[in-house]
This record gives sequence, C-alpha cells and structure tokens, in this order.
Amino acid sequence: MSTETVAAGTAAGPLDAWLRDRAREREDLGLRRELRPMRGPCVDLASNDYLGLSRDPRVRAAAHRALDEYGTGSRASRLVTGTLPVHGELEHALCELTSQPAALVFSSGYAANTGVLTALGDADTLIVSDAHVHASLVDGARLSRSPVRIARHSDVAHVEQLLAERSQPRAIVVVESVYSVWGDHAPLEALARACRAHDALLLVDEAHGIGVAGRGRGLAHELGLAGAPHVVLTVTLSKALGAQGGAVLGSELLRDHLLNRARPFVYDTALAPASAAAAAEAARIVLGRPELADRLHERAAFVARALDVPLARAAVQSVPVGSAELAVDAARILRERGVAVGCFRPPSVPDGISRLRLTARANMELQELSGAVDRVREVLRTLEPSQRHAGDGADRALPSIALPAADSGVGAGTSPVQEVTA
Repeated sequence: MSTETVAAGTAAGPLDAWLRDRAREREDLGLRRELRPMRGPCVDLASNDYLGLSRDPRVRAAAHRALDEYGTGSRASRLVTGTLPVHGELEHALCELTSQPAALVFSSGYAANTGVLTALGDADTLIVSDAHVHASLVDGARLSRSPVRIARHSDVAHVEQLLAERSQPRAIVVVESVYSVWGDHAPLEALARACRAHDALLLVDEAHGIGVAGRGRGLAHELGLAGAPHVVLTVTLSKALGAQGGAVLGSELLRDHLLNRARPFVYDTALAPASAAAAAEAARIVLGRPELADRLHERAAFVARALDVPLARAAVQSVPVGSAELAVDAARILRERGVAVGCFRPPSVPDGISRLRLTARANMELQELSGAVDRVREVLRTLEPSQRHAGDGADRALPSIALPAADSGVGAGTSPVQEVTA
C-alpha cells in the first residue's frame, strides 16, 4: 500500500477548510441536518405515506410478485434492456388514474421534474416559475438553459404579464397543484386559461395532489383539465402511492420526445420492478377507493382543529413555531416521546418561518392519532409564546369533523404504531 494511500484518510483535502466554514455557518443558523434512523415504536406523523399504502398487503404482494419474477433491479436503462412489462403496466395505471393520454416513468419524482424541463427548455423557451415550486423544478429550470422569470406565488396576473412581455416563441409555466408548506392550491383553472391565451404550456407538479385532491385523482382531474393539450403533469410515486419513482404525463408526442431527449431518463437505470409494481397496484387502489382521500382529509381536519391552526387543503398540516432552533428542538423532544413529526426550516419555507410538519395518514386510527396530537400540543406549550409565530388566519373557525368508523378496512393489516428499525 503506498504512502499516498495510507495518508489519504488523515491528510487535509483541498476543500476541507471551505467545508468546515460552511458547516460552521449551518450550525450557527440552526440549519444543520443529519440522518437519524427511526428506532423502536413510533407514531409516524412525518412521512409522506399519505394513504398508508406502503404497508398495504395488496401493494406489498404486488412488489413481491415483481421481485420474484424480475429480480431486484432493472439492470439497465429503459432504452437498453431495462424496460419490463411492469413499467408499461404502471404507465397504464397512471394514465387511468389521471385521465392523461400517455405517461413515461422515471426513477424518481426529482428526475421526472428535471427531465421534462431540461428536455423542453432551450434559449427560445421562456420558463415562468411560481416562487414556491419545489427544488426539483427550480433545478430543472436552471439546467434547461432557458431564460427563467419568477412569478409571485399564485399571482395569475403576474404570470400573464410575464407571458405577454416575452420575446421567446415558446413558454412554459411551472407550478405545483398543492404546495407542501402552506397546503394551498394553485389557481389551475385561471392559469390554464392564461396559458391557452398566450400559447404557453402549463406544467403542473401533482406530487402532493395525487391521492389527495380530486378524491385521489389529482387537482387537474378535479378541475376538468385532464387531457388538455396545453397541460402536462408530473407525479411522484413515493408519497400517496407509497412506492418510489416519478412520471411525466401528457401527449404521446411529448412522451416520444422525452424518451429520446430527457437525460435523467435516457442515462438512468430503469425504476426497480418491485417499486413499479407497487406503484401500479397503489394507483389502481386509489382509483377504485376514492374514500381513501376522504379519510385523509377527515384526519387532516382533526389535526388542524386539535392544534388550532388553519386547515390546509392538503395531507400535510403545518404548525408555525418561529425559529429553526425551536422547530428542531420540538421535533427532537417529540421523537423522544414516541412521535415523529417533520420539520420545515429555511430554505424549505418561503416565508422564513420554521414549522412542524404533521401528516395524518388515511389508515391511522383516530385514537392513536389523538394521543399523538396531544403529545404535540404538550410540547408546543413549552415553547415561549413570544418566540412563536401564529399563522395567518389562525383564529379562523375550522369545519366540524364527521369522524369515520374505526374499522373501515382502509389499509387492512397495518398498524398505526410502526416498528421502525435502521
């Protein structure tokens, strides 16, 4: 073994000083993140498994069948030998769920968003991006080499102004259907009209809409925009569908273009067959069981009412706590008390206010949910009131909740308390 190899583990690297400075800055701002495996029994109010389908016996059985038939991985990109029958089944199931004409599956939602924007963008295509879109859309716009203009959040008039002022022959307006931090809905109908009037494409990320809005079929479907020629959807398979992967849904012409030009598709190994089969089965369940989304919203309303926060029309309910340090401390204490909650901190929050992020899954029993929310309320009481920021409209009256029966059969075979091990 050479001296150079031996010294590699202890010698300073060329970027070490810079890396230490960046780490110190994050620590000072309370923005340091770390990986903490969940161990022991824990009530999960943090994950994106909105409908509880990741543990549904039907979804797991579909994954097992694909694992037995095709093995652990796809072994190549879709354009080589990685396309398996299960990928086609998944794309068909997603088209059925969303009423879109064609779909192309990617290995993640992040890859789908970066893939579609980089494949459609160029110097002659203006991208008008909502100020609150996800980092994957931000990165896709940056990588597209398109001119990018940022529109004020959900401001249709500003979008129209930017489209009217453009000099480029093509334009793409980029939004999310349901925004994850505030839980607000994009004004999709008005945006679709604006795009139609200005000959622009509307790209809608339904990551938080599928399984949630439109009784599970997404906000675009609910508003009658499914299949519209100037509307393209992206979805993730790792939230309400309980699996992994992502997809772009639009016309057959768009699918063919992405298949040839989207680098995160062309040069990436295909989605693992077990994940594809799980997502396909979950999509079929969501389509056939619209009451799952109803149960989700009932539990979301329960959480919002119990914590006296405005009800978000989304799976995630957020509780403003002010500083990043307070949010991190509250999440840590709750984890120690057997409740896992998410933590929104800059740069993930558009207004700079850190929040606790709570997701009440559709398959959670109300008794277990109530006990977990009580612990959240207890921890929040320990925070200094002067340090907490009430959300806008925090005193707004919330709707009464019609609590469903405890044994509705949703997510049969799952437990509200999950044993999570590293």
